[in-house]
Amino acid sequence: MVEIAQTKLHYHFDHVGSYLRPERLKLAREAFAKGNIDHDALLEVQHSEIKKVVDEQVKVGLLAVTDGEFNRSWWHLDFLGQLGGFEFYEQEDSYHFQGAKTRTTNVRLNGKVHANLKHPFFDDFTYLKSIVPDGVEVKQTIPSPSLIINRDHRSDLWSKYYEQWSDFLDDLAQAYHETLQHFYDLGARYIQLDDTTWAYLIAQLNKNKDNLVAYAEYEKTAADDVYVINKALAGLPDDLKISTHICRGNFKSTYLFEGSYEPIAKYLGQLNYDGFFLEYDDARSGDFKPLAAIWNNRQNVEIVLGLLTSKSADLEDEADVANRIHDAEQYVPAQNLALSTQCGFSSTEEGNVLTIPDQWQKLRLVKKIADKYLA
Repeated sequence: MVEIAQTKLHYHFDHVGSYLRPERLKLAREAFAKGNIDHDALLEVQHSEIKKVVDEQVKVGLLAVTDGEFNRSWWHLDFLGQLGGFEFYEQEDSYHFQGAKTRTTNVRLNGKVHANLKHPFFDDFTYLKSIVPDGVEVKQTIPSPSLIINRDHRSDLWSKYYEQWSDFLDDLAQAYHETLQHFYDLGARYIQLDDTTWAYLIAQLNKNKDNLVAYAEYEKTAADDVYVINKALAGLPDDLKISTHICRGNFKSTYLFEGSYEPIAKYLGQLNYDGFFLEYDDARSGDFKPLAAIWNNRQNVEIVLGLLTSKSADLEDEADVANRIHDAEQYVPAQNLALSTQCGFSSTEEGNVLTIPDQWQKLRLVKKIADKYLA
């Protein structure tokens, strides 16, 4: 009998972390943007609504809870734009979701990359930690550093500040390492790095199969992503759990990318994460065979299967989900599997096309299935 090495996560029922914004919070953010209320007034509403969403997460049975990302407008840009060496700007085009148009906010380099230990996310974490009850863990979510590397023009200006591309990558890794360590020093023990880059690379590698030059360039980007992520994670405390969410895009119930994980499976297998949230909610995601590349390389990892969708209020059939869990067990032991929706419910403040009661009903179903088939 093969002995299974246990992951540091152990939550068979988990969630990516973003939740639909209540109307009161949306109105407060709008009023703040117009200058009608000050930051303290916004913070009062934000803290009140975060306390409510924490209570709801605890009520639904989650053992690791987030602030719902109520402190931000975008899942990624609010963090990246306030990292040392970056600034916000408005680009000409929106992001190319299927059938939906986003706002045009982006970030770009304005100096050498460094950690910002006064980043507002640290105060947000401290508040969240203060309201989470005993026996429940705080989960902090931030975007992966790979969102900077050859993505959406965010690293275009690297040569203005660095002589070597490798020096830029090293500074980016160090900035993230110091950021993760500071979260740890504030009490974080579970951090999730959200990442659409791998789904982007799936699309590009599939598109450029017959273009050897372009294919090699995207493989180089994948290798750079592995390098930066692993360097950022190296030397962090042993009891800090780091997971990642490999996202295919989530805006008003639409998506960015599709395709099997197969083209990037070997790179995922090299990443030194404790857990992987993987989207498997529809046929766009392919089969479970790529899980073997992750499991075979690191047999103490947890795979969180996103088998239920956060894009719709429709409830999945319990038996169908159970059958898919059993299919995944061909590649990863049940002890190292967990269940979630494929993504959060509100990666941007606009949110997916369902109601707040819908999201909790969906999570109750996730828990029911996880308790029955993975506990």
